[in-house]
Amino acid sequence: MKLIVQIPCYNEEQTLPATVADIPRRIEGVDTVEVLIVDDGSTDGTVEAARRAGVDHIVQHTGNRGLARSFATGLAACLKQGADIIVNTDGDNQYAGASIPDLVRPIVEGRADVVVGDRRTDRIPHFSRMKKWLQRSGSLLVRYLSGLAIPDAVSGFRAYSRDAALRLNVLSDFSYTVESLIQAGRMGLAVTSVPVETNPKTRESRLFRSLPGFLWKQLLTMFRSYTMYRSLRVFATLGLVLLMIGLVPVVRFLIYFLLGQGEGKVQSLILGATFITLGYVTFVSALLADAIAMNRRLLETTIETVRRLDLREAGDGPGRDAAAGPGERRETRPPSPAAVE
Repeated sequence: MKLIVQIPCYNEEQTLPATVADIPRRIEGVDTVEVLIVDDGSTDGTVEAARRAGVDHIVQHTGNRGLARSFATGLAACLKQGADIIVNTDGDNQYAGASIPDLVRPIVEGRADVVVGDRRTDRIPHFSRMKKWLQRSGSLLVRYLSGLAIPDAVSGFRAYSRDAALRLNVLSDFSYTVESLIQAGRMGLAVTSVPVETNPKTRESRLFRSLPGFLWKQLLTMFRSYTMYRSLRVFATLGLVLLMIGLVPVVRFLIYFLLGQGEGKVQSLILGATFITLGYVTFVSALLADAIAMNRRLLETTIETVRRLDLREAGDGPGRDAAAGPGERRETRPPSPAAVE
């Protein structure tokens, strides 16, 4: 069984060596452990630091595409390198490499497809009270949207089985954490969580620069992801709300009309008719959106099949150099001696 630890990086020259050194190269139930970094257009010496640290595979974006795109690139590269399990961690050494064996154990034992590392944020001293509250609230919302009881929904320390990695499709440009959980829940993948350790803070988060901006992007990602899989429920609920709003002024007008006082109350009728029309249009949109969602599920099945065939025909297996996609450069070196002992 082959495990590849992928690390999306953007200007991580200072922290990457410690992150790589912290990754265990021997894990029970795993035959080979390799490390792959995705350099997202860094302008410092991240790539050189990765080479010096003994990273096995390097994928480079020619420009900065963001964390979500780097994560998706890493999944594809790990699959082409023959990974059976893929662990995602951060290049700032936030997550303790010593927790990787705990993270992959449910997959090795066949109990899970996706495992999310629970940082137990209440115990992290540098997290503000506001950040801890937002993390709890966000995780509860993701739990409702995905149907998964994951206490730390935005944790980037995760393990994926090969099957899960083949099925996931990340569309967001911002962050993959919430979107991939909602996808996994709606696809029926087995998702669990395990406690993990964290290291002392090395730098400020690059996703949390502005609280309002961060919240808006996360909420937008949640809404888009949920709507893609539950479009009928979303639009039907909206249509029902508009219909109920429209009925209020219409009923008001009818009451006055029956009492012989309808004159001058036509505005209520017009307003109500407008909302009822909007509700009807929304209901029709719900049916169309549901048809599109069904088509999306068919496309996801097709994409998964194509990926499997592509990997099989390309001689998917350890040691194979993965072909670079547009705007990417890849280099692969033989596994370090520690990885094959």
